[in-house]
Amino acid sequence: MLGIHELWLFVLSGLLLNVTPGPDTVYIIGRSLQLGWRGGAAAALGISFGCLFHVTGAAIGLSALLMASSTAFSILKLVGAGYLLFTGLQMLWSKPAIAGVAASHDKASLRRVFLQGAFTNALNPKVALFFLAFLPQFVAVDAPSKPLAFLTLGLIFICTGTLWCLFVAAFAARAAHRLRQSEGVVAWINRALGGLFIYLGIRVAMLEAR
Repeated sequence: MLGIHELWLFVLSGLLLNVTPGPDTVYIIGRSLQLGWRGGAAAALGISFGCLFHVTGAAIGLSALLMASSTAFSILKLVGAGYLLFTGLQMLWSKPAIAGVAASHDKASLRRVFLQGAFTNALNPKVALFFLAFLPQFVAVDAPSKPLAFLTLGLIFICTGTLWCLFVAAFAARAAHRLRQSEGVVAWINRALGGLFIYLGIRVAMLEAR
């Protein structure tokens, strides 16, 4: 169907990639510790939305453009690195509130968490190149509609990843209920997340097109 082959292997590979701990997992856990289940879920959905941007890009050829054009790659890289560094410094300087207060149900806070997760992935050219390298391995050369095949595989990958991330958010939120009552712990979590964003910003800035 659609020229997709070895779908079972793709699903298995996607699950293994999704459950492997990485920066996204750290971000979701950190937000779950800060804001509870809603914060972790907002982070997970934001990350998935950012991945959707790259899946769509792979389907219509934007990822290929990034790989072929050093100028386009450099522009996205600098914009992404600047956003990550700015967000990281902002989190380091901010004074977080205890999650037991209304912050846990603050729609503005949840919207901000969602957008941070989305932009972190959408502005990371490394994610774009990953999808461009990973998806074509499961699409036949003579596929009747390669864009539709890419989009289908990408949506499957995102759906399985979202379910896993929501599970991580729920587990972290449940395990850290008491920790969220401590302002000191919440402050350190915020600093750790800020450091993570700065680290990712530096890595993106140093990234080179292959």
